[in-house]
Amino acid sequence: MTVDKVLDAKGLACPMPIVKTKKAINELVSGQVLEVHSTDKGAKNDLTAWAKSSGHELLKHEEEDNVLKFWIKKG
Repeated sequence: MTVDKVLDAKGLACPMPIVKTKKAINELVSGQVLEVHSTDKGAKNDLTAWAKSSGHELLKHEEEDNVLKFWIKKG
């Protein structure tokens, strides 16, 4: 998978990961992929719901060393 932009949202509490993700994805063109790193456990539900409601596709997510990683394809 080709990642076009990486967003480091580690250490940020809700709603900042979503706010930063929205800003970052607006800088991409349709079809590009944003990789988001967050330590906020609520980000899993928040980013999943946000991607769906915003017309983007959550390609996958995983947790590594207490860091949640998300790959979101811009719709």
